[in-house]
Amino acid sequence: MHSPAPSGTSSNTSRMRRHVVEKQAWLDAALNRVNQAAATALAARGEFHLVLAGGGTPEKLYRALSGQEQDWSRWHLWFGDERCLPTGAPQRNSQMAASAWLDRVAIPAGNIHVIPAELGPDTAARAYAQALDKHGVFDLVLLGLGQDGHTASLFPGHDWGIESDAPAALPVRDAPKPPPERVTLSARRLSQTRGVLFLITGADKRDALNAWQRGVAIPAAAIQPDAGIDLLIDTDACPPGEPE
Repeated sequence: MHSPAPSGTSSNTSRMRRHVVEKQAWLDAALNRVNQAAATALAARGEFHLVLAGGGTPEKLYRALSGQEQDWSRWHLWFGDERCLPTGAPQRNSQMAASAWLDRVAIPAGNIHVIPAELGPDTAARAYAQALDKHGVFDLVLLGLGQDGHTASLFPGHDWGIESDAPAALPVRDAPKPPPERVTLSARRLSQTRGVLFLITGADKRDALNAWQRGVAIPAAAIQPDAGIDLLIDTDACPPGEPE
């Protein structure tokens, strides 16, 4: 199913908390926010359920996390999207996270909830939706922002899964970035969280960020948790003329 910009999706700018930091301080700020969310979740519920994003910006954060001392047995990691490639392919988000972080720490394999994208978009989306349906609200969702406004693998012109009965995971075909077949959590399921942190760095994100802040219905705007969203922006990504 494709829909150009789902009607009923309004911008979430009124519940958007912007945090602009110097480029040199961005990584420490991101690390602190994840650690704060983990500490809060562990104190309240004994587990921390974190949704991981793909891409080069989150990879820097994962490498920093790999050097920390944590009770990893209480961390549960999910994935916001995955490319339909063979298990172990370096382009997979799960493989990137493993190389940068998860293979370097003592986290139980059963706590890493990988999308079985090697099964193809339909089968993998159904399987992951079933796994997600057994779990409640996430503690923190990490997301990126593409130059076209996409987040996870929710692309312009595709179904974003905003409806109240949308599946937890969606198959994706004809993605504008290779590979064309993917699996993504729906906007509805990504919004079922106690916190969302968009990781935004680099001047190439300025146009998308500016469009979002002007109320354009980009895919990122479909993520609307009750608690609102936080944007951690480095100074390179801050649109010119805006306060930092």
